[in-house]
Amino acid sequence: MGTFDEEGNYTPREIVADDLGMSFADAIAGTMVDVEDGQLVHGTVVKVDKDEVLLDIGYKSEGVIPARELSIRNDVDPSEIVSLGDSVEALVLTKEDKEGRLVLSKKRAQYERAWGTIEKIKEAEGMVEGPVIEVVKGGLIVDIGLRGFLPASLVELRRVRDLAPYVGKTVQAKIIELDKNRNNVVLSRRAFLEETQKESRDSFLTNLKPGEVREGVVSSVVSFGAFVDLGGMDGLIHVSELSWKHVDHPGAVVTVGDKVTVQVLDVDFDRERISLSLKATQQDPWQEFASTHEVGQLVYGRVTKLVPFGAFVQVGDGIEGLVHISEMSAHHVDAPEQVVTPGEELWVKIIDLDLARRRISLSIKQAAEGGELAEEYRQHFEIDEHGNWTAGQDDAEREAAWAEYYQENPDQAPPAADAEAPADEA
Repeated sequence: MGTFDEEGNYTPREIVADDLGMSFADAIAGTMVDVEDGQLVHGTVVKVDKDEVLLDIGYKSEGVIPARELSIRNDVDPSEIVSLGDSVEALVLTKEDKEGRLVLSKKRAQYERAWGTIEKIKEAEGMVEGPVIEVVKGGLIVDIGLRGFLPASLVELRRVRDLAPYVGKTVQAKIIELDKNRNNVVLSRRAFLEETQKESRDSFLTNLKPGEVREGVVSSVVSFGAFVDLGGMDGLIHVSELSWKHVDHPGAVVTVGDKVTVQVLDVDFDRERISLSLKATQQDPWQEFASTHEVGQLVYGRVTKLVPFGAFVQVGDGIEGLVHISEMSAHHVDAPEQVVTPGEELWVKIIDLDLARRRISLSIKQAAEGGELAEEYRQHFEIDEHGNWTAGQDDAEREAAWAEYYQENPDQAPPAADAEAPADEA
């Protein structure tokens, strides 16, 4: 609107006025930002192509972000990273390349910001979080604003064989190595798991008492024993606690994935170690043998080993006794092989049974003099008119079956003398 004076005369408002204080060209130039190589700038995405993105930062021309400079991930589609209208921070790589373009990098800007954040996190001994974007030789690459390397040995509490399932998953990890000059960031998820699980481990150990019987699953088998997952922590069954029998290798007793019942032997709070026993939950064959046998009884056994002072004879599952050379025969014996051979089966008499020391003394000589059979043999033998134990009905049926077999297979029949031998007598 214009103005009126006292006399009512109207003066129109001045339509055009030079209020710039500078030339129009200078005013336009003043709206343009000035940039330098290495500078961080902000802009708006104005175009997305398959191999580049254009960013308006208020410069005389749009900046170009090549596809390879969009993300720390390799071989990405620009449209997966940015969209039209997005506000983006970028780092100036060059003000003017050979084609006169302003070249920018989104990932370098992200990298610079991330380093500052990560350095502060490492100082505070904190954790970082990001998605796993790639499997590389020896481990994983985690996107934490830059490429963090997570070695395979530090992914879990135990070594992981197949890393592929981790791609796309978000993980938390601790920074264990940081070197900006070498662009090196090493992470440890295991350190994170150990730290976050310490409280639960402490609680688990506190509630675990020696003597308790627990269910578990065999998680690994090693030369000195087997580790069992108890549902909170692993415990070790030493090879000596796997079985009442001698064990050459733990793999002969258990395999990974087996469900087992174990007894807790010891809980070491300081070292966070649990000792377990598998054999403690099973019946002790020596205890069982001692409860069903006594000195003076006759038992049937197999010679397992000869030694200078006698022979060892297996008389039960995992039970071996010693026949001293003096108990081998009524006659003088210079060497055990004069009387017995490994693999031979024969009757022996129990002359001493020491459960505490797990030792049984046996006698071939006294067995030949007769005696009472142990309970497990009585159903197979009968007493003849002279009071001797002879083959029972079961053995008679067995002999008849063999006779029929040899009749059909004469080429496999034993010599006539052996075939006509009388039934065994104790």
